Amino acid sequence: MAVSASYLTFVLEQLAGLPRVTSRRMFGGVGLYSDATFFSVLDNDTLFFKVNDETRPRYVKCRMPPFAPIPGQPPMRGYYQVPPAVLEDADELTAWAADAVAVGAAAGASKRKPKAKTKAKAKAKAKKTAKATKFAKR
Repeated sequence: MAVSASYLTFVLEQLAGLPRVTSRRMFGGVGLYSDATFFSVLDNDTLFFKVNDETRPRYVKCRMPPFAPIPGQPPMRGYYQVPPAVLEDADELTAWAADAVAVGAAAGASKRKPKAKTKAKAKAKAKKTAKATKFAKR
């Protein structure tokens, strides 16, 4: 699960055309962000990009595997290995990365919406419970 410093440096140099890319070490690997959007995982000196139903077929067509961090467990189909030819071409890699950032941003937006609804529901339920308690005390 290790990521060498030289591999990380290479990937970050290749992604220089993508806005504000930062890295964070996590669980023995590295996560990549563009601004605040998580879009990539590096593991065992291998680069994986976030995918959705629209972008996944290009990885499958190149016979790239999904991210499988735990041996013997099903892979995480939300991330696929970047083809070596794409990794070597900075312009092509940046284009694929931009798609992964868009997927990550869309996934982040869809995750935030339900939380807002859940908080609103919880707040309404708390008000209802408070009213019920108030009437029960009378």
